[in-house]
Amino acid sequence: MAKISFERVVRALKAAAFLKCPKCGAGGLFDGFFHMRPNCSHCQLAFEREQGFFVGAIYINYAVTVLIALPGFLLLDYYADVSLSQQLLLWGAFAVVFPILFFRHSRSLWLSVAYVIDPDI
Repeated sequence: MAKISFERVVRALKAAAFLKCPKCGAGGLFDGFFHMRPNCSHCQLAFEREQGFFVGAIYINYAVTVLIALPGFLLLDYYADVSLSQQLLLWGAFAVVFPILFFRHSRSLWLSVAYVIDPDI
């Protein structure tokens, strides 16, 4: 396992934010909204590893959703005059829509974390 450098972490996180390859930062990760390329078109880094590789991306997606929804619920409950049923409707809709919209970024972030930890894969 290679030593983790700060520069590689920053480069990989920047690539994750822009949905680019964590190795070269040039190749795009997705062809469509949900279709991920099997490898980088520029450096040939394999994006699709083994079956179940992106389960961690599901955890990231869930965690980010909860980290937004729970404080949002509490802040609206404390500072706004919003009923409980309105809050549940709002945050229930958020909990359905946000993970779909954040899907690509959670996969990109998970791939970047895997690359930072083990770049020789």
